[in-house]
Amino acid sequence: MINIDSFGIIGGDKRQLAMAKTIACDGYSVYLSGFQRLEQLLGTFGGSGPVEETALFSQCVILPLPVTKDGKNLNAPFSDKKIPLDDDFAKLLQGKYIFCAMKDSLLKTSKLWDKNMVFDYLNREELQVFNSVPTAEGAIEVAMREYLGTINGSKCLVAGFGRIGKVLANMLNGLGATVYVSARKKHDLAWIKLLGYEPVDNSGLQDSGEYDIIFNTVPAMIFDAHVLAKTALNAIVIDLASMPGGVDFDSAKRMGIPTVHALSLPGKVAPKTSGEIIKNTIFNIIEEEKL
Repeated sequence: MINIDSFGIIGGDKRQLAMAKTIACDGYSVYLSGFQRLEQLLGTFGGSGPVEETALFSQCVILPLPVTKDGKNLNAPFSDKKIPLDDDFAKLLQGKYIFCAMKDSLLKTSKLWDKNMVFDYLNREELQVFNSVPTAEGAIEVAMREYLGTINGSKCLVAGFGRIGKVLANMLNGLGATVYVSARKKHDLAWIKLLGYEPVDNSGLQDSGEYDIIFNTVPAMIFDAHVLAKTALNAIVIDLASMPGGVDFDSAKRMGIPTVHALSLPGKVAPKTSGEIIKNTIFNIIEEEKL
């Protein structure tokens, strides 16, 4: 148990709603704002109340992932009105412990934020690691839906050997795909080979052959027109990297290569699991910071 007994959750998607439910199940008071369009799912919380009420009754306030998409308003897709991120919003939350994703984006919206009271749960390694599982599962779901063949027996390339790349390669291998993994660091290439995958150096990506399915996890433009022409003419390309991604989508379209920029997969394919991951990460921060 932690010392804090009340949480306010303002804005966000179904991940935040799932998180609210698991926090409430642990015996804490939970108040919601910005979920008016999901009223049918809010019975146990008595609905979605005003932001002012949520702020008043909560010791901790949890903001969404990402906290904002336009730099001006809270990311609240299920709210019936915009929630501006301004001095008035910052005043409402003064004296509260604030948990959000992309802390710097929030701090830029007002000079009234106390940065020592704002914590970024997205920067936590445990969240990134656990989130790699629903991301990888979501990527495979996209591939199964869009690819005309089966994963089993297909030739798959996973670009990047970070958290998501590691999990995704393992899942694809378990489904019977022939798995190629590209990386730029020599020690990553050594691990890729040791784990039974086919290593591909990023510098020689264009000469590695053609694939059936390409998954990109690298947030840099590595699949330009030249590389796409050499590797993806008969493939489907699924980009998992954050905006702007690592694929030249305009060139892919000209070449008739089907592409999917699959963003925010944990929230789309596994909101329950993703919400639990966020909640556990926030509770870890509270315990470590002795809040």
